[in-house]
Amino acid sequence: MPEPLRLQGISASAGYAEGPLFDLDRVAAQYASKVTAADEKAALETAIGIATGRLATLIATSEGDAADILEFQVAMLEDDALTGPAFAAIAAGQPADAAWRQALDAEIAGYETSDQDYFRARGADMRDIRDQVLRALTEDGDIAVPAGAIFYGEDIAPTRFLETDWSSGGGIALKAGNTASHVAMLARSRGVPMVVGLGVVGLGASPADLAGAALLDAEHGGIVLAPSKAEIEAFRRSSLSFAARRDKAETYLAKPAVTKAGTAVRVQVNIADPSDVDGIDIATCDGVGLMRTEFLFGKTLPDEETQYRAYRKVLEWAGDKPVTIRTVDAGGDKPVPGFTVEENNPFLGLRGIRLSLARPQVFRVQIRALLRAAVHGNLKVMFPMIAVADEYARAVALFAEEQTALAARGIAQKMPPLGIMVEVPSVAIVPEAFADVAFFSIGSNDLTQYVMAAARDNASVAHLNSVRHPAVLRLIASVAAYGRAQQIPVSLCGDAGGEPTSIPALLEAGLRDLSVVPAQLAMAKAAIADASV
Repeated sequence: MPEPLRLQGISASAGYAEGPLFDLDRVAAQYASKVTAADEKAALETAIGIATGRLATLIATSEGDAADILEFQVAMLEDDALTGPAFAAIAAGQPADAAWRQALDAEIAGYETSDQDYFRARGADMRDIRDQVLRALTEDGDIAVPAGAIFYGEDIAPTRFLETDWSSGGGIALKAGNTASHVAMLARSRGVPMVVGLGVVGLGASPADLAGAALLDAEHGGIVLAPSKAEIEAFRRSSLSFAARRDKAETYLAKPAVTKAGTAVRVQVNIADPSDVDGIDIATCDGVGLMRTEFLFGKTLPDEETQYRAYRKVLEWAGDKPVTIRTVDAGGDKPVPGFTVEENNPFLGLRGIRLSLARPQVFRVQIRALLRAAVHGNLKVMFPMIAVADEYARAVALFAEEQTALAARGIAQKMPPLGIMVEVPSVAIVPEAFADVAFFSIGSNDLTQYVMAAARDNASVAHLNSVRHPAVLRLIASVAAYGRAQQIPVSLCGDAGGEPTSIPALLEAGLRDLSVVPAQLAMAKAAIADASV
């Protein structure tokens, strides 16, 4: 019997899974070359049509982020700039499968070598597109996946995730991948255990290691292959403990969040798409602490009416509870065609509020939509990537100008409270420079990365990227203290707010307002109830 093989990666979605491994990297069936170039061209056209049809079927049963991912893939398959090189290679004598793989691999290489989350996530989309068409070319029938299987391999395609029935359990263990990928996002929203960054050594193990059940501990970011009886028993105890904590947490969902000492804590939700609120009972949360608006800027620049309708939907859902909408945080790992610019170091470049101020014609459209939507609920607006007070002042001036213009035209509007994200260390170090803001919202993801100079999706430096590091907590505490002294509300809307292990430290730092992804709402409230603050 092979020795147990223990691997450590990064948790992308907490949970436990025990089951057989399914090889995502299995060798596909061979393509049967055609006689003429015309036949090869026809074969590729047919395969692209089949792949597009499969995606359309998935889109019909998807919404929100999942639908956006699939629509991006369809748009790419319909783009001559992507398919053209493959057809040119066929005309030069290559078979359809080689031509398609060569064309897509060239595209994928550009994405995968990027140090930016967004491009690596799109790299997974491009691999998915490549493999969908190759699958159609080879007429490769799907091998049945055992119920409750743990998918393992280099990475997993978004379509594979969306096609899978997760109701029987199962999980995902990846050699590569990252916590910011589309699949990681989907896994967190659906409660599917997922670990990334396991490396090539372990999952390049022998067939004997991979033959039996594996134990995926996505709470702590590990997996055990060929586990011993003792390890299986210990794993099941941990899994039962996690399930019990999760079930107990559900009892807190409909209650206000309060610590053991009776201290009230506001718990809001983060959303990325208006459709996210369709599955949330407003009674279970204190409002929306972060509504991202990048989803509107994915393919084309959105017009005012499109934005207005999206913002109004969420405001009307929330009723009198606050909805904090962040102005478009494009740039860095979120490029937008026709808006963002290419830079050598985009994370330290023209992104967030810097980009909005540099493109006022685009920013003003969003401002008008927000001002109009504000009459439909309790809106708050915050600006991302603020570094100096002048940026806030300029953004506020634009809001004032657009409000005056709307009023002159007799259009209903309302000026919402205007606040800022605290994610650039300069703000956290000198919050007194922003005494006139309406509120602070701490973006723990970027603040931690910038303070520790360690990417949160990089396994080799994951030990450095922790919101619980004293340097990060000291900055959070100083902002919270300044807010209390000046009566400026302070909240936190980064991933740390939904981490049960981080919540006690955040409360000790003085925070009393957290915003989490909806799937983490119950566990966050339970962690608050267990805290002694």
